[in-house]
Amino acid sequence: MRVRVCGILLQDKKILLVRHQGIAGQYNLWSPPGGGLSYGEKITDCLVREFGEETGLAVKPRRFLFMHEYLKAPLHALELFFEVEVMDGALKVGSDPELETDAQLISEVTFKTLAEIRSDSTAQPHQIFEDLIDLDDLFMPQHRFMK
Repeated sequence: MRVRVCGILLQDKKILLVRHQGIAGQYNLWSPPGGGLSYGEKITDCLVREFGEETGLAVKPRRFLFMHEYLKAPLHALELFFEVEVMDGALKVGSDPELETDAQLISEVTFKTLAEIRSDSTAQPHQIFEDLIDLDDLFMPQHRFMK
């Protein structure tokens, strides 16, 4: 079980997503930017670090939105989602400093509408998008705790 911290950034009715390729060697996934909490690291520091590594953007955490339990073999994570505000930087395809250049998982970083997320047959959407009617629902307190 991993603890992950992720950021939700909406712009013009689109959400910023990172495309991870070959997750556990099995599938491609569209997910909000974020990653694993390191021992001794503050949650908000993890969010800022991971968002920067994956997107090139410096963000400021705004408010905690919801918690989600991601469970899809072989992955199991407790994810904390925060609304973020961009402070600086330019959007780019980032990288994971813990992986070698030829083993990187991030292949794309882009803004997508909910319809675009659902219609992409080349990658699975993150589980948080399953029951949404609108992306604004991500900001509702009752949206998700644990399904």
